[in-house]
Amino acid sequence: MKLQNFFQLAFTFLFAALVLVSCKDDEDDTTKAPVAAFTFSPSSPRVGETVTFSNTSTDAETFVWSATDAAFSSTEANPTFAFTTEGDVQVTLTASGDGGSNAVTQTITVLGEDAPIPPVVTYPSNYTEGTDAATSRASVIVASDANGVGENDITWTNDKVWVLDGFVFVNDGQTLTIEAGTVIKGKSGQGENASALVVARGGKVIAEGTATEGIVFTAEADDLNGNLGADENGLWGGLIILGKSGLNSTPGESAIEGIPTTESRGLYGGSDDSDNSGVYRYISVRHGGTLIGAGNEINGVTFGGVGSGTIVEHIEVYANQDDGFEWFGGTVNSKYLIATACGDDAFDYDEGYRGNVQFGLIYQREDAGDRGGEHDGGTDPEDGTPYALPQFYNITSIGNPSSRTITFRDNAGGEYHNSVFANYSKGVDIEFLASGESSYKRFQAGDLKLMNNTFVEVAGNDAAVMFTVATVEGKEPTDAELAEAEAEVLASFEANGNAVGSLGITRSNVVPTEAGGETSTPSNSFFTTTDYRGAFAVGSTPWYTGWTATEAFVQ
Repeated sequence: MKLQNFFQLAFTFLFAALVLVSCKDDEDDTTKAPVAAFTFSPSSPRVGETVTFSNTSTDAETFVWSATDAAFSSTEANPTFAFTTEGDVQVTLTASGDGGSNAVTQTITVLGEDAPIPPVVTYPSNYTEGTDAATSRASVIVASDANGVGENDITWTNDKVWVLDGFVFVNDGQTLTIEAGTVIKGKSGQGENASALVVARGGKVIAEGTATEGIVFTAEADDLNGNLGADENGLWGGLIILGKSGLNSTPGESAIEGIPTTESRGLYGGSDDSDNSGVYRYISVRHGGTLIGAGNEINGVTFGGVGSGTIVEHIEVYANQDDGFEWFGGTVNSKYLIATACGDDAFDYDEGYRGNVQFGLIYQREDAGDRGGEHDGGTDPEDGTPYALPQFYNITSIGNPSSRTITFRDNAGGEYHNSVFANYSKGVDIEFLASGESSYKRFQAGDLKLMNNTFVEVAGNDAAVMFTVATVEGKEPTDAELAEAEAEVLASFEANGNAVGSLGITRSNVVPTEAGGETSTPSNSFFTTTDYRGAFAVGSTPWYTGWTATEAFVQ
């Protein structure tokens, strides 16, 4: 019996030893894939000048260097070389290890012997040079800092990827210039660890992209070749612009949502309605909207008290977790706005926004998105002045089977002219309170208008449920008052030139095949007079072509 127990015990120890060896072998088999990366100096060498390559690859043991200049090749970890011909040279480093191989390519511009010496770039202390893993391009990480983007004005150039690490501010008195074709990325993180570019009151950004060289704000994981889908959002923060224009809330300045209230640079509002926060043209903001608190996410682009001196044209928000654009008070005007695949509302305003918007595309996912427009007049108090009275002309708004076209509430006014709304299950609702000011009162006063718009497959194409009056529990008008209001709002549908139609617009084709009928002529010189409804002229090439993620998504 004892001998049998001995053999059983020996077998148990032997089995345990084999398991431990097996587990150890499994651990040893876990290897990391190498990541190739390098820097070089000087950044713009002359012909014949020695270039020193610094290898920053990880998890690699062997290295192969090659270039379009065939004279350069090496297997050293950190080689040096002097190029003999001026011009652009593509240098590739292939790093190999037990986990495989990885390659990265960078462009070196070799200057002629007599070329002027380029200035030495000295970055602020919160800037760190490196390599962007997703694109294998040279990068500069910009960390959150009391000095904002630096102690002085600075330019972010298009030869590098600029990575936001935390809330990076353009401080009062600073100007950040962003070259056309530049890529800015935000690191992932939530709450206090979120990343965003914030233009504080008194700061300016001059970001003038073009239709062929747009400026892209996106997540750090984006390889810019479609690896992130329209449902991948909340991967970083967004673009927040704050100004000194007036609000209708008390005490006249507020802390912007999305930034901790302890940060004084997050305040907006004032008394300068012509305030200038810079120039923003041909910018795409993608995959943002990270969570900063319970139910509180950052919008794609946030305007807080931004003044009419600011230029905003050709801006796209794509795949944002929260709203596309939100205006908190202010008077900023905008043309050519796009809100595509946003998780909440597309166009949202509050606190007495009274600017103008023309040529806008709202394009919701079929399975996500709330309202095309969520429009609030005031917050505290709701009937504060100045009233929210913005004007929207030539909007094309494509919804989904569970979303609402527009909500007007909290005493919001506003106007929509020459626009097209399609594929919403619910129409437009206007809030009516038993006493005091409300959006219905703005409608009665002529401050809320919907004129010369076309509705395509909205609310079952039934005007009776397309234009409705909404109430608030505990503040309802009498049944007679509500019936009268509903009749008045419904009558305005046809009386103001609105119609049910098609215009040839579908989810896969947002460009109309017909103009749609009578159009409103704007009185404000900001607007361009058009003879068509919607954001695009009949048979035209969409103005989002060449610089947006929307172009590939609309199909």
